[in-house]
Amino acid sequence: MRRPTLVAMTASAPPRHRPALLAVDDDAHVLRAVRRDLLSVYADRYRVLSTTSPADGLRILDRLADRGEEPALLLVDQRMPEMTGMEFFAESLNRFPSARRVLLTGYADTAVAIDAINEVKLHHYLVKPWEPPAERLYPVLDDLLAEWQSTYEPPYEGIRVVGHRFSPATHQLRDFLTRLLQPFRFVDVDETGSDEVPAVELPDGRRLVRPTRTELMAALGLRGELSRPHYDLVIAGGGPTGLAAAVYGASEGLATLLLDAHVPGGQAGTSSRIENYLGFPAGVSGAELTRRAVAQARRFGAELLAPVGAVSLRRAGRAHLIGLSDGREIGAGSVLLATGLSYHRLAADGCDRFEGAGIYYGSTNSEAALCAGQHVVIVGGANSAGQAALHFAKHAEQVTMLVRAPSLATRMSRYLVDEIDGTPNIEVRATTEVESVSGAAHLERITLCDNRTGTVDEIAAESMFSFIGARPRTGWLADTVRRDTGGYLLTGSALAGLLDETWDLPREPMLLETSAPGVFAAGDVRADSVKRIASAVGEGALAVTQIHQHAAGV
Repeated sequence: MRRPTLVAMTASAPPRHRPALLAVDDDAHVLRAVRRDLLSVYADRYRVLSTTSPADGLRILDRLADRGEEPALLLVDQRMPEMTGMEFFAESLNRFPSARRVLLTGYADTAVAIDAINEVKLHHYLVKPWEPPAERLYPVLDDLLAEWQSTYEPPYEGIRVVGHRFSPATHQLRDFLTRLLQPFRFVDVDETGSDEVPAVELPDGRRLVRPTRTELMAALGLRGELSRPHYDLVIAGGGPTGLAAAVYGASEGLATLLLDAHVPGGQAGTSSRIENYLGFPAGVSGAELTRRAVAQARRFGAELLAPVGAVSLRRAGRAHLIGLSDGREIGAGSVLLATGLSYHRLAADGCDRFEGAGIYYGSTNSEAALCAGQHVVIVGGANSAGQAALHFAKHAEQVTMLVRAPSLATRMSRYLVDEIDGTPNIEVRATTEVESVSGAAHLERITLCDNRTGTVDEIAAESMFSFIGARPRTGWLADTVRRDTGGYLLTGSALAGLLDETWDLPREPMLLETSAPGVFAAGDVRADSVKRIASAVGEGALAVTQIHQHAAGV
């Protein structure tokens, strides 16, 4: 028996009906201007609907729902006598929660618009007039519509993943496609002993049984190729640090190659929602932020190669040779190590047995749709755990957070603590750790221990996601560069007294330079770095500046 489950990523198939853009403003003159501007740019992809009546606008939404259609964007004036824009959005949330909401305001209403970000999940507000639209309207709407399209579910004619839900191999396939932003439908099969699953069924009729990541990338037409044997800059790691360096390196004329052993995005790419990153007041998913960064890097000419990681590094004169996981070797004038971190594995009894079969590390997006109505357990008390808990609370019946510390406030940002406190189906169990897990073919029960009182109890759960700290991905470097006792890369002044004869430059290492001349480290993998996405991006940009200085002999 097969049970289909839709996992929504980016939508690539064209919809049967064009999505709608709905404008509502009681001022007929303003409404004509809105309609004119929308039609001039979006008429080929969207139906532009408009009305001067908020009540009529809600009736339009109801007719769309009856026909199985969706609005992509709602542009609504705040000051209307029949109903305010805020009230309209509150009514529309129950009908189409995923539609992008833009409030049209006057200068006097900006405080109302800011409040609306939280009250009605407002995505943006525009102050009238917005002339010229090419500068003040279209860039905003383009970004919002791109976000909406990335989660839109048109009539499905795409990739199918067939396998058993609690199979680690099936989970890896689902997670890989999720991080590639590829749409797919998951078909859960009861037969667990078949040699024909997991499989990926492609729209052109091909069926790939237990494909490797490289085979799947090639089948999807996503596998990159090297354009040259030597690059000015090779970046190992495609998280926010590596992507920022790729953008700045390529934009400043460096022949730039970014390598990632999995999929660009790193840990941030798996985050369901990032709400404290500058410039995104309504938050942004890690997948969406990664999609934008990858597009930006490619626009400037950076090459991205995945899933291909760096497995060795050696010096060749003033250049460097990087061994790749596919057996090739490439040269680089400078190297940036931005390989990030891997989550620690749970040490409790039985956890190894259920990895990928109920116990997962970090990744959440590929599993969220499968946890509807279930009890989900989140292990960890930092921001990543809080973001995951809030994400699952939208799907699961109950979310339980297990925190070793006395409270969430010990390591979590205040805004996340407040959101969790206000979410009724999230339970926080402080001073609690996992002692053991059990089950038959998959996770079924978790034994917990209160580390303060020693009390032990057991809860039932089929899914547990762990975010309990991390270790740097630096083992592949061996003795090439200096590391601290935790495996983090030492740079700059931290290398004082530790340099040997391999350091043959007349200057000291720069702030982000390792013990190997011309090899730099940035982001979470660097010792004493600030573990925040904004600082990771900043270090990626700064590294490129220092790479230029190194190349110039400064």
